Amino acid sequence: MRIVIKKDPKEVGQWVAEYVIRKIKKANPTKEKPFVLGLPTGSSPLTAYQELIRRHKSGDISFKNVVTFNMDEYVGLPEDHPESYHYFMYENLFNHIDIPQENIHILNGNAKDLEKECKEYEKRIEKFGGVDLFLGGIGPDGHIAFNEPGSSLSSRTRLKTLSYDTILANSRFFDNDISKVPTTALTVGVGTVMDAREVLIIITGYGKARALRQVVEGGISHMWTVSMIQMHQKAIMVCDDPATMELQVETVRYFKDIEEIAAKRIPKRDE
Repeated sequence: MRIVIKKDPKEVGQWVAEYVIRKIKKANPTKEKPFVLGLPTGSSPLTAYQELIRRHKSGDISFKNVVTFNMDEYVGLPEDHPESYHYFMYENLFNHIDIPQENIHILNGNAKDLEKECKEYEKRIEKFGGVDLFLGGIGPDGHIAFNEPGSSLSSRTRLKTLSYDTILANSRFFDNDISKVPTTALTVGVGTVMDAREVLIIITGYGKARALRQVVEGGISHMWTVSMIQMHQKAIMVCDDPATMELQVETVRYFKDIEEIAAKRIPKRDE
């Protein structure tokens, strides 16, 4: 597992965007063989999305041959609701780049048959040959997507009942009215994320420091679901300095030293 430590969320976003762009260009995707990118919502990827938009508008990158699969979506929330993840993705990324509409995949939280929707989502990912690079964020409790503490580490895309803590935390987006927050969501599973050829997790802010410590220095546990990333053959965690505040000093120094050595030897390292 590779740990990249940057100064602040802006530097994290720039690094992530540059990495994504290099991966897409290296793959040289075509319409017949697109680059498949998994995407999260939330505050963690926002600076990366802003940088991807800027680089696209400057002519550095095209998304015409990129296919995306989002991690999750609330159940029962209209797609045009300001807090739906459909709305988030179009507002913060898709409306500003040249990705074809048919290349965008987001779980339908209003499907008549939610179980069928989840199964078909897995099949659509499989149809495209799997995800090349899955971006993700983590919650303060170490969850990834809506795979909250206690979720199976081999879980697949499914309907998930949200915990009270998650509902309460998300109420800030719903006028601080807990009754307005959806209590269920559709989410990819931990196993779905682990199937990707590469996983990149974004962690920023001191509020995520405990989770980062558990993931990097702790063992694998279904109570910290993103800890399963330790078992991935090609995983990167990109974090800012505040997120490392609960890591041991030796751990931080070790990973910073590795990046400094690699930067001198391989200026455009992508492994």
